[in-house]
Amino acid sequence: MDPPSARSLTGVVPQILASLEGRGDWFPSARSAVVLVVDGLGRANLTARAGYARFLTARMTKRDAARTVFPSTTAVALASLLTGEMPGRHGLVGYRVRIPGTALAPNQLKGWETDGLDPLTWQRSVPLLERESAAGRPCFVVSQSRYAGTGFTAALQRGAEFIGAASISERVERAADLALRHPGALVYAYVPELDTIAHARGWESDEWAAGLERVDGAARDLDTAIGSHAGAILTADHGIVDVPRQRQILLRDGDPLVDGVSIIGGEPRMLHLYADDGRAAEVAERWRDAEASRSWVMSREQAVDAGLFGASPDPEVVPRIGDVLVAARSAVAYYDDREADKKPQNMIGQHGSLTDQERIVPLVRLGAFG
Repeated sequence: MDPPSARSLTGVVPQILASLEGRGDWFPSARSAVVLVVDGLGRANLTARAGYARFLTARMTKRDAARTVFPSTTAVALASLLTGEMPGRHGLVGYRVRIPGTALAPNQLKGWETDGLDPLTWQRSVPLLERESAAGRPCFVVSQSRYAGTGFTAALQRGAEFIGAASISERVERAADLALRHPGALVYAYVPELDTIAHARGWESDEWAAGLERVDGAARDLDTAIGSHAGAILTADHGIVDVPRQRQILLRDGDPLVDGVSIIGGEPRMLHLYADDGRAAEVAERWRDAEASRSWVMSREQAVDAGLFGASPDPEVVPRIGDVLVAARSAVAYYDDREADKKPQNMIGQHGSLTDQERIVPLVRLGAFG
């Protein structure tokens, strides 16, 4: 069950902006603010490794939680965080999603460069950083330099001044400095390292614990640097579930589960299945019969009606959603073993589904927000 105080990730930045104008409901007033996003830091992951994050866990109360969007994956969640909109409105509805009317299912993080996604149109909502910058607010993005100039950055972070910084500590130092030097500023700082470790080693690994210690130290440094002069929120896009190799479900030629499926999109814990014409119902039935004990299986219509992509999805976005959705509820992951590239099968840490471990993230208040 979600913590009673868990709020939607879509409200975080709008509420921070409201606090800068002295009218916030979630956070106290502040002169400027930092949004520190630690990719892959679920609330359950954080509390389970509390000994490696003593500063953060000491600062985190029961109310300090947010509920990320569905699917619980980086492209979707960061789009929701930085637009304040649900996936059914901004249009990024999965990790790999079919372009309606085509056989293409681009990666929503990297497909801007490889598959020609237009960052000005495929992502359909006005980024909050662009809106605020146009209104005169100083807006900054502090991230790894490799993200500068990418399509994903343009889709969600345009309008802000991009500042590259290699280490977590350097990013936090730069973010604090910007917030202190620019009254009214909104600073977005991004930490992808913990998610990278989780994919390679798992969140229960020693390497992940060491990474969490670095994040904890950086959060403490940010809190000290800004004091009462600026507010900061540490949050995340999703949590992590470790899936050992023996829990992988490999889909191969001749498997009834791939019969009638033209494209397998999404990601291992949240599949978008695009069915051959007229076969969506039988695909859904076959998957329910085989996988209902360990996954939620839904038709597109059921998922939309349940509000999983938001209350009123854009009609142009709905066809991007798979005909059938398969969201893992136990520690399993589905792979299309017909793919030549087997490297993704080396991943341990996974996310994307509806479980609390993947969807509930921390919302820790620092500085003037504390």
